[in-house]
Amino acid sequence: MRAGADRVQGRGFLARAAAVTAGLTAVGALLGLVRDQILAGYFGAGAETDAFLVAWTVPEFASTLLIEDALALILVPAFSRALARRSGSLFGDPVRALVRGTLPRLTLGVAVAAALLVLAAPLLVSALAPGLPDPQLAVDCTRLTATCVLSFALVGYCSAALRAHGCFLPPAAIYVAYNVGIIGTILVLREPWGVRSAAAGVAVGGVLMVLVQAPSLLRELRVRPVPKEEPTALAPEGGQEGRILVLGLIAPVVAFSLCRQSQTLIERFLASPLPAGAISHLNYAQKVAQMPMILSLMLCTVSFPVVARALAAGDTEAARRRVERDLLLAAVVVLVGASTVIAAAPKIIELLFERGEFDRTDTVSTAAVMRVYALGLLGQTMVGALVRCYFSAARPLWYPAAAMAAGLATTTVAGIPGAHYWGAVGIAAANALGITCSAVLLLRGAHRQTVPVQVDRLGEGLLRLATAGAWATGAGWICSVGIDHAALSVAVASLVVIGIFLIFIACAAKAPEIPPLPRSASRRTDHARPHRAAPTAAEAAPVGETAPVGGDVPLDHGPR
Repeated sequence: MRAGADRVQGRGFLARAAAVTAGLTAVGALLGLVRDQILAGYFGAGAETDAFLVAWTVPEFASTLLIEDALALILVPAFSRALARRSGSLFGDPVRALVRGTLPRLTLGVAVAAALLVLAAPLLVSALAPGLPDPQLAVDCTRLTATCVLSFALVGYCSAALRAHGCFLPPAAIYVAYNVGIIGTILVLREPWGVRSAAAGVAVGGVLMVLVQAPSLLRELRVRPVPKEEPTALAPEGGQEGRILVLGLIAPVVAFSLCRQSQTLIERFLASPLPAGAISHLNYAQKVAQMPMILSLMLCTVSFPVVARALAAGDTEAARRRVERDLLLAAVVVLVGASTVIAAAPKIIELLFERGEFDRTDTVSTAAVMRVYALGLLGQTMVGALVRCYFSAARPLWYPAAAMAAGLATTTVAGIPGAHYWGAVGIAAANALGITCSAVLLLRGAHRQTVPVQVDRLGEGLLRLATAGAWATGAGWICSVGIDHAALSVAVASLVVIGIFLIFIACAAKAPEIPPLPRSASRRTDHARPHRAAPTAAEAAPVGETAPVGGDVPLDHGPR
């Protein structure tokens, strides 16, 4: 009865949510490319751009900690548990209690952090890039970008709460608003401010991201009226939720996110003594190469609340199936993209950036770095997807941070000689090696987690998909080198890669099962719409009875 009701009322919900997220993610990514094209055209790939990109480290770190990884991994399970309790609560609203217990403290903490970053900008720049030719320009840009710490924290909070409620449109639109703010500010202030206009755009874009989401979250919080008198018994529960959220979960999640984003810090530190433009080449290559990863993780972003909800209801088998399907689908998307990037890298950079101050030499250098970066894209995607196996049940686990620390150490050890002998290409190779190491460690430990994925079966499927990607890359490269026109070369390489990839999967013996998106994304969270079937006993029961919080297990997202 319950399953049938879900199929009738919830059919296609996640497919629609994934389609909306995919569309807006693609628009945001395209606007990000336009942003980078404007930077390259106006400021090239020299010392001025390098100074801005050092300041860009602040929003990169802030987006990882406050939007993509830390807050999402903490708050989506917390809001999912609060929503599960809401159906059985006669007095009060656990969701509003969670907001009252967490949002004021979060806002105060990040506001203080933003102020400290503004004051400490000179020290931060000297620590991040001691070899910059114009450190004062980087300091000015850093003080402007530091304001995003507060706005990104509010953005991440709204995004997590809305996704847990089954509302995906506003969170998917945040990077559209962000890039519109940066592009508009550059166009308006470029003449008087130079590259500082891009840093000011970060501040403007952060405010627009908040404004895109805040009205929707306020509407969601007003859905259920709260009685004037609430039993005093509810107060400790809300307070306990807040204490668990702050003390039990934030440390391991933040440690994981810091280790993950520190890959960028290592890159820019190692690249700062290299000739001017090395940081810029690394940045442009990374932004383009990571687009397949961003698109591949969109389904995991949409389904993360579903996994958390299933665990809150005690249905670990449904959570496992969901995660395994998402991992394989994400691998297909990222490998198709990575194969295209490797096959047609010079043509892609020529098509996107070779104009204005960005010359042919910059194209060759950036393309070489991008090809090496692409070797680590599967590892990047697996890290972003597998981390949900560890944090979906809101358990304080330290293994993901340890796995990322091991990958960071690998990047550092390999990056020092790599930068010395091969420059930016060596740094990119160290990054790919380090993130792949972290992905392997997370995959090996996933079977012991709350979502017990079948590691051997999943590993075999990923290996077969990687083999398909290798064949597709070779075929795409052969077709790409024979065509001079950049746009036509990229288009042909893309079509060949997709065709060879699909043929290989269809014909390979024991090829991994890749479920079609409409079928695998047909489930939904019960609270995603106001009209729903009655909850089962498992769902109506207090979360503490089905998904206890606490304990550690040997061992988590992600830009961008």
